[in-house]
Formats: sequence, C-alpha cells, structure tokens
Amino acid sequence: MSELRAVAEKVRSKNAGPFWLTIDIFCGSPEAYGRVRDGLATSAVARALGARGQDVKRFDIASLNVVKFSLPRPQIQGAQDDRDMHGASWANLVAELEID
Repeated sequence: MSELRAVAEKVRSKNAGPFWLTIDIFCGSPEAYGRVRDGLATSAVARALGARGQDVKRFDIASLNVVKFSLPRPQIQGAQDDRDMHGASWANLVAELEID
C-alpha cells in the first residue's frame, strides 16, 4: 500500500462554483492512472472529506490520466463558517489516503 501522493503526479482541489468542490488527481501515466482508478474507492474519499457517499460524483478520465471527484461544499463559499474560500486545502485529505 502507498499514499496516493506517492503514486499521483499531483492532487489538487478547488472550488467548482460557490456550492461545489472538485478534487483532481493527475496521474501522469496510464500505469499510475490504472493504479489510482482501481485502488481508490469513492467511499474512502467521501469518508476522508466528511461527505455522504451518495453526494460524491466520480469521473475516471482515461484520455487525460485523471481521476476527478466533485462534491457539495460543506459551507457555501464565503459563508461565515467557510474556512477555505478557495477550496484548496481539501486535496491534502485525499492525498494522504492509502491505495493498493
């Protein structure tokens, strides 16, 4: 097992509008993409982000060697309780996940 950050070239998160976050996992090669695609469960990502599994949308994009997740923001961007206006810190939680 390895941390995702050791397999992926880059893990990035950002806002996808004021109500959604997106996490992009850039794999860099077809081999790394296959490992991430097959070894990273959507349910594990949901748990790491404190989201309900049915709210997390997954997109496996083989032509780009990218695995992408989108989910509702826990707070609307800019709300008083929003601790990450740009959505950039969420990537770290995913990058620490163990994959096969």
